[in-house]
Amino acid sequence: EIELTEVVLLPGPWSSRRSGVADFERDYDVTVLAIRRGDEVIRQRLREVRLQAGDVILVQAPDQVLDRIARDTNVAIAGENRWEDFDRSKIPIALGILAGALGLAALDVLTLMVSALTGVAAMFFTGILTPEEAYEAVDWEVIFMVAGVIPLGIAVEASGTAALIADLVVSVSVLLPVIAVLGLFYLGTAIITEMISNSASVVLLLPIGVEVAGQLGVNPFAFVMAVTFAASTPLLTPVGYQTNLMVYGPGGYKFTDFARVGAPLQLILTIVTTVGIAFFWGL
Repeated sequence: EIELTEVVLLPGPWSSRRSGVADFERDYDVTVLAIRRGDEVIRQRLREVRLQAGDVILVQAPDQVLDRIARDTNVAIAGENRWEDFDRSKIPIALGILAGALGLAALDVLTLMVSALTGVAAMFFTGILTPEEAYEAVDWEVIFMVAGVIPLGIAVEASGTAALIADLVVSVSVLLPVIAVLGLFYLGTAIITEMISNSASVVLLLPIGVEVAGQLGVNPFAFVMAVTFAASTPLLTPVGYQTNLMVYGPGGYKFTDFARVGAPLQLILTIVTTVGIAFFWGL
């Protein structure tokens, strides 16, 4: 049966390349009928359009093709009745394995890595997860990006770049209290996360945060927590995180809508998180 449905292009290959409609139709075996970018329906010849992350594409395809597309991690099906059906009978087993893995790590019976791998192995043995599904679920682009950024972070620290940037931060904020410096560092990390991935921002900014704390003579763990929390709050743009883009196109939002809502929320989080870090972990 032929169906019509909307497909949302997620970050990943769509952020780094500009494939055409013909390429999309060939790769996914569908017929593209219309494209919406933000709140604008593209009215030029579809064959001349270069696709981008966040585009919402109206496609026509058979049931089995849409089922295959629904498993692709580079796109999201926006139409109804296209969400994957789960075997509900195995949900208690999966929750038990998750609780067990977290409990073993929390009680220091096993390290977090060993506990997580044990949980994955249990998922395999109980049939909840197959090796193919596990392989497809891994975002390999992120893995390779982090593998490249980690040496960059080490180089930033070893070359003295982290110390140089820390000197600049300390010199600029010499008249500010430590908690204000922590808040500014949190806000700066959150803004940088809008331009690069959260994993990359953590790797790059952690050594700088530790160096700043060392020069100020305060608790370095507080700056580590600030970087960690801030890297998880890309609220200002639709391209900051995948879930932002998933609602950007189908919701008909404008690019500035995210900043209008995200900027006040980001300021609130900056204040609340900074005060919380100072209260629970101290400066």
